[in-house]
Amino acid sequence: MGSTTPAIRGGAARRAGPARRGAVVAALMLAMALAALDSTVVSTAVPQIVGDLGGFSVFSWLFSGYLLAVTVTLPVYGKLSDTFGRKPVLVAGAAVFLLGSLLCAAAWNMAALIAFRIVQGLGGGALQGTVQTLAADLYPLAERPKIQSKLSTVWAVSAVAGPGLGGVLAAYADWRWIFLVNLPIGAAALWLIVRHLHEPEREKVPHARVDWAGALAVFMCGGVLLTALVQGGVAWPWLSAPSLALFGAGLVLAAVVVAVERRAAEPVIPGWVWRRRTIAAVNLALGALGLLMVAPAVFLPTYAQSVLGLAPVSAGFVLSVWTLSWPLSAAFSQHLYRRIGFRDTALCGIGLAALILCAFPFLPYPGSWWQPTLLMLLLGGALGLFQLPLIVGVQSTVGWSERGTTTASVLFCRQTGQTLGASLFGAVANGVLAARLGGAGDLDSVTRALDAGTVPEATRRAIAAAVHAVYLGAAGAAALAFVVLLVVAPRRFPVLQD
Repeated sequence: MGSTTPAIRGGAARRAGPARRGAVVAALMLAMALAALDSTVVSTAVPQIVGDLGGFSVFSWLFSGYLLAVTVTLPVYGKLSDTFGRKPVLVAGAAVFLLGSLLCAAAWNMAALIAFRIVQGLGGGALQGTVQTLAADLYPLAERPKIQSKLSTVWAVSAVAGPGLGGVLAAYADWRWIFLVNLPIGAAALWLIVRHLHEPEREKVPHARVDWAGALAVFMCGGVLLTALVQGGVAWPWLSAPSLALFGAGLVLAAVVVAVERRAAEPVIPGWVWRRRTIAAVNLALGALGLLMVAPAVFLPTYAQSVLGLAPVSAGFVLSVWTLSWPLSAAFSQHLYRRIGFRDTALCGIGLAALILCAFPFLPYPGSWWQPTLLMLLLGGALGLFQLPLIVGVQSTVGWSERGTTTASVLFCRQTGQTLGASLFGAVANGVLAARLGGAGDLDSVTRALDAGTVPEATRRAIAAAVHAVYLGAAGAAALAFVVLLVVAPRRFPVLQD
């Protein structure tokens, strides 16, 4: 059934006609825009939100809570979409996301806003995973780079436009409009999905079982461990009682997940996700991608402002250029992987990325704005060659009934890598700053100095050294991904016939 179902679905998509498929693709892009914008649009409105609601000491949970909810629900939604179909999962996820958006706009204090952001994240997990899975369902292998390039472009535009949109709404309207603008976009996406997405009839699975115990165990385990990573070294020291307690509880819950999933008839995280070489290698490689992406995304704006002396808008431009080259490179990658294969194309991309990341510490001090900008442009191109062939390749090795779970496992590993990277590289940067400044500085003190507009020369040099160390760590993550693909992944992915 795994090899015949994709052919049925691909034929159905083509018989539906380009108009219907175009409408569904438009809906997928709108749904992806909801999830992508929500990751960036809130950041520039934080001062207005804190000024209105208070809660400065916990505002970081506006981002952490959303990220946690998205990450831990990805495996659950992936399995549900394989069991009940993509459409009901996508519709339900979009509805939950829009409900969370409406509640966020009505929040009366910071605690309520954080809780409603978590509700948003519960829907965002369905949007991210199911959209990527449907993209593979709708297009045969030869055409999948088209839709993946469009989705990459949505992320790129959101990364560039999101902060500006959030700032404009917060300054000239009200921060609550940041969440209210989701409603018409989401309504349009839902209307297109309900009207135009018609999944073909499949063989009915009698008494389909949902592993709710496994879903709850995965949710609790992921939530505890990710909370420990997000808050460790920020809200409390790494070796403090809260940190050790959370990690200890996470390990116990991980053992519970393994025990529950082994006994489940239809586990949320089936063992074959890690027993198949191709999927395991892609999971690990994209986990390393999430890890290395933290270096530029989190630390480059601070470097650009404090070391290069750029204004916040100009610093944002230095970072955003990689979102321009990434989708272009991803679109080009199909011409390369058709010649040399998915794995070798990804190896070329991540090998180049490792060299580019290693070059960053050799930039002159203080340097000029165009130097890190050029490196980011090249890095985006390298990562486009790396990520898209792996996603398209791994989705093409499974049938319809396993594609949702496979896609969700890949996205889950990438999200987890980002969370781990934020904690790990934050600790590295703080360690370097403390060593250079005699224990008198950390990232928070640097941020306060930037806000005050005064950064002493010693602090500037310490920041440069800290960011250089972070980029070397990111290069190490790229090297790890290279080794994993080289050793674990098969040279030719076992692609199924469309």
